[in-house]
Amino acid sequence: MRAEDTYKTIASPAKGLFKDKGSKFIAYAYPVKNENEVKEHIRVLKELHYKARHHCYAFRIGKNGEQYRANDDGEPSGTAGRPIHGQLLIYELTNILVVVVRYFGGTLLGTSGLINAYKTATSEVLEQADIIEKIVTDIYSVRFDYTVQSNVERIIKEFDLTIVKSIYEMDCTYEIEVRKNHTDVVAEKLKKVEGLKLTLRCEG
Repeated sequence: MRAEDTYKTIASPAKGLFKDKGSKFIAYAYPVKNENEVKEHIRVLKELHYKARHHCYAFRIGKNGEQYRANDDGEPSGTAGRPIHGQLLIYELTNILVVVVRYFGGTLLGTSGLINAYKTATSEVLEQADIIEKIVTDIYSVRFDYTVQSNVERIIKEFDLTIVKSIYEMDCTYEIEVRKNHTDVVAEKLKKVEGLKLTLRCEG
């Protein structure tokens, strides 16, 4: 059973292929973090496959896939984007985009044939992909005097935190990455350090 502060996605882009009655369905999967990345991948694929009949896609973004969309790109409603999205749900993946590029082979596949083709092409690319589990983290800014640096670093070591950025000026500032499930206890410990200022910079 997965922890509440983890999610599944893919490590890197992948490609899959399905053929039916002369039509080719080339599936591409990409890890994405926002809609701008989604738009850019689709733009590049449309340039690469400018002769293709359709560029259908679905994406999910956010820990629980709160942001999502499915697009049929001219195929009959519900026959392309929805089957692609359905596979993302079955594989429990988020922060992912799948685009299926169709080259028409001259034979109509019908509604059930199209649904099967887009579903299978998506399944093919997801089988090729490197599926990984990621941890949801928050980024905190920790500002403190050099005299308490050893106290701060002891807490960082105790919770195996990552220092994303460090700034050394009149005082010291660390940006640290904290696992979502640990934020309360880590923040409580850091706040006990004399003179330390703790600010949430980026919520995961």
